[in-house]
Amino acid sequence: MPEKQIDVFGVGNAMVDILAMVTDDFVREHAINRGTMTLVDAEKQGALLQDLERHDLQMQSGGSAANTMIAIAQSGGTGFYSGKVSRDTNGEFYRQDMLESGIHFDVHPAPETGAPTGTCLVLTTPDAERTMCTHLGISTELSPSDIDLDRLARCKYAYIEGYLWDPPQPRAASTAVMEAAKRLDVKVSLTYSDPFLMERFGDDFRRVTAEFCDIIFCNADEAKHLTGAADLDGAARKLSEWVELAFITDGPNGCRVVQGGHSELVAGYSVQAIDTVGAGDAFAGGVLYGLSRGYEPQRAARWGNYLASRVVTHQGARLPHAVEHLRDEILG
Repeated sequence: MPEKQIDVFGVGNAMVDILAMVTDDFVREHAINRGTMTLVDAEKQGALLQDLERHDLQMQSGGSAANTMIAIAQSGGTGFYSGKVSRDTNGEFYRQDMLESGIHFDVHPAPETGAPTGTCLVLTTPDAERTMCTHLGISTELSPSDIDLDRLARCKYAYIEGYLWDPPQPRAASTAVMEAAKRLDVKVSLTYSDPFLMERFGDDFRRVTAEFCDIIFCNADEAKHLTGAADLDGAARKLSEWVELAFITDGPNGCRVVQGGHSELVAGYSVQAIDTVGAGDAFAGGVLYGLSRGYEPQRAARWGNYLASRVVTHQGARLPHAVEHLRDEILG
């Protein structure tokens, strides 16, 4: 097997995030499902952007797994990222922003005559809740042929986002990564991403979790929904039957580390949140960085909790700067 020189191989939707702070009235008036990710067409997203023309909008390269990969780089780690962009302005912005963030993103963009690079409008209300309206664009055409298996073989972990499960081609690409990773002795990690995916693809997620996954990332609602358990303890026990390691985030309580049939709470950090978008992504990035560097799961979870606590204190799905210099102070 090739030497494992790189920490994580990430696969996800390559989306340009457009960030806006809005009122509750804005979300209500536009009949958006508050606090979730909703898929919209270009016309719907364009209408929302038109109504936001007087707002201060920010742009970042994003997508759930991409945010996790950036958190790994900001922790001092390394990674490759696979996602589909178009040969358009947003696609070039995305590529440059990922490279500047420290993550390799050497992909072949699709012709500009096809679908555009995906965009995600992230609406954050005063209570720090985020509501996402996503136009997937060309990202729905991510396929197994876009996956660089030579690069995957050089990584310690593969990380796949659950949002890829909706369109058929990205779903096939995700499965191809999992299958190849098992052959190449690369640990497979998966994030469930959103409760609505558990409703639509529950049987699929249960199957791939048991068949391919070494590590699962999810929140308490996703864990209970997928396992059918009435409480978090029951969900943790069920997940431990499927995977060797699971991290179940539980808001300000921190996270449950589930391993070998046992569940341990790793406490979170108390902060004043202004924007919760990206908290789970940053957490996964911190954990994967720690695991790839040999941390025990509980120690990795502490670092993940810290990154999540910092990302919610400002607008946007990622930290504004590297944090590797803080590791010794935080972890002791």
